[in-house]
Amino acid sequence: MPELPDVTVYVERLAQRCVGQALCRVQLLNPFVLRTALPPIASAEGRAVVGVERLGKRVVLALDGGLFLVLHLMIAGRLRWLAPGAKSPGKIALARLDFDNGSLLFTEAGSRRRAALHLVDGRAALAALDAGGIDVLACELPAFAERLRRENHTLKRSLTDPRLFSGIGNAYSDEILHRARLSPLALSRALDDEGVRRLFEATRGVLNEWTARLRDEADRAGGWPDKVTAFHAHMAVHGRYGQPCPVCQSPVQRIVHADNETNYCARCQTGGRLLADRALSRLLRDDWPRRLEDLAD
Repeated sequence: MPELPDVTVYVERLAQRCVGQALCRVQLLNPFVLRTALPPIASAEGRAVVGVERLGKRVVLALDGGLFLVLHLMIAGRLRWLAPGAKSPGKIALARLDFDNGSLLFTEAGSRRRAALHLVDGRAALAALDAGGIDVLACELPAFAERLRRENHTLKRSLTDPRLFSGIGNAYSDEILHRARLSPLALSRALDDEGVRRLFEATRGVLNEWTARLRDEADRAGGWPDKVTAFHAHMAVHGRYGQPCPVCQSPVQRIVHADNETNYCARCQTGGRLLADRALSRLLRDDWPRRLEDLAD
């Protein structure tokens, strides 16, 4: 799922191309992508784009007259920029927004249709789509600490809860917790002030550094982020199960739950203790390895 760094780069590049341009036509290439009926989608046509914003993990095109087009990419949704007159690809295309200088194509890979397009009227209607999480890059440590301790969840769950923090998902939460040297299963209210400070600084550091890295990658690709993915070769732990941790060289571990996978370094984050994978630990029971050293036995 595209997260804050990816969505920020999308927003910046769209602002360069679309602000001041009139939205000539909206083509719905899959009828299920549109999740609102009023105002009618045709009412967006002919309006100029006056701004491009991020709302959590959503991309928002602000149109004159107070309308907002909101694109929620979910897991497999992506944005492409096409030259004027270029054809849309087949099955993956959901919607196309045509401007005089090019077209924004909204796509989604796979057969599950989770990505969504909303057209809303007014700031109040836009705010209703906001889960309420704070922007870590715009807040100070006390506000971060208050949000983190508002509910007693694991750090992994707290970081990825859009009601608490804006724009953080599975991939960057793994990187943040590794940077902070904290277990993904540590409880938020059990974290001392020093741990909260490390988590705050790691969150800001990881998000800022990856946003800058993705900007550079987009520049090298011709100005548009064409390869948005949750897996990057330079990540420390996310998607790197079994590969060496860049800090201590221990193999990266994982916890699998439903469709999500949490990656962590046992030596850097849990004092060498292996966290129980629900499925495997139940299967292996007493044979489940408890510490990193047990893997070599």
